Amino acid sequence: MTIISILAGLATGLVLGVFGSGGGIITTPALLYLVHVPAKSAIAMSLGVIAVTATVATFQHWRRGNVNLKITLIFGLFSVSGTYLGARLGVYTPVVVQLAVFSLVMYAAAWKMLRPMQVHRSAGAAAVSVELCTTSSCMVRTGAIGVGVGILAGLVGVGGGFMIVPALVLLSGLPIKQAIGTALAIVTLNSASGFVGYAGHISIDYALVATFAAIAIAGSVVGSYLAHRLPAEHLKRAFGIFLVFAASAILLKSVL
Repeated sequence: MTIISILAGLATGLVLGVFGSGGGIITTPALLYLVHVPAKSAIAMSLGVIAVTATVATFQHWRRGNVNLKITLIFGLFSVSGTYLGARLGVYTPVVVQLAVFSLVMYAAAWKMLRPMQVHRSAGAAAVSVELCTTSSCMVRTGAIGVGVGILAGLVGVGGGFMIVPALVLLSGLPIKQAIGTALAIVTLNSASGFVGYAGHISIDYALVATFAAIAIAGSVVGSYLAHRLPAEHLKRAFGIFLVFAASAILLKSVL
């Protein structure tokens, strides 16, 4: 692996640790353009890397009490099934379609990152909202969003965290730090499910997955540390600008 590839691995973990999302948005292009892995293999291998890295990042957040296991199980149950389905669809979807959708996903993530941060509800209000999410209507909404996020995540090789975080805040009322930690737990489940969906159908370099994941894990530990110490707004804005340029490059190079 080149120095740039190693830096990309570190960035993958760093972004996951800080935001609870965005790792796949770095990993797939890095494998595709820096390591020169074929597109479908890069998508599949990205899910494997994120599954391992997000597991470690989840543990870091869990130690700080920022992982809600109840919400992880409720949301994760639906999103995992969607991710597996998305991965199976991805096996047969034309590469140009996957990369086009991937670019749109990156633009959507950039839009979210560049928006001003909102003041979220208090932990007390969040607890009430979580209890209200036992109603049938809330369960239906949670299930539909979980499946939709999962399908998209499996199709384009991302964990879906940038969609899961706001969904957890709006549906379950979790404070932002708990939403990030809980999203990481769900991303772990999603990515593992998507990876299994591709395995056996797409060529996968398991040694490269392990190497990239090991580098990303180091980044995730640093990211989890920084998440509690650096101004999140500055980090969000920098990442959002990066996503705009990266999405535009993919569209120009591989789609248009």
